[in-house]
Amino acid sequence: MDNESAFERSCCPITNGLDIFGDRWTLLIIRDLMLGKRRYQDLISSPESIASNILADRLKKLQITGLIHRRAYQQNPARYEYVLTEKGKDLKPVLDAIIGWGRKHYPDTMVFTPLNSSRHLSPDLP
Repeated sequence: MDNESAFERSCCPITNGLDIFGDRWTLLIIRDLMLGKRRYQDLISSPESIASNILADRLKKLQITGLIHRRAYQQNPARYEYVLTEKGKDLKPVLDAIIGWGRKHYPDTMVFTPLNSSRHLSPDLP
């Protein structure tokens, strides 16, 4: 059994999706990667205050499931950045739907964007 299929425990696509991104942190990491964050320090600095050990665990899980790719940007000492694969980028409509639902039912919330970016995940949302 390959690493990716280790997460497949049911014929239900919702079950398999939730096994990958149904915890408290994974979609937030994917959100940050979609907004342009790439490095561990950028991800750990998100306002939700993810613990370092949890971030490291989720990044490994996202690599195993093929949602992100880790690549070296520095050799000595070794440092890595994380980028979404096509499979990871395919979660954009899911995040857009969650944003739409959240803005409808929690109207005082805002779409998170990095301070140095004006990009929203869903540009058609007001």
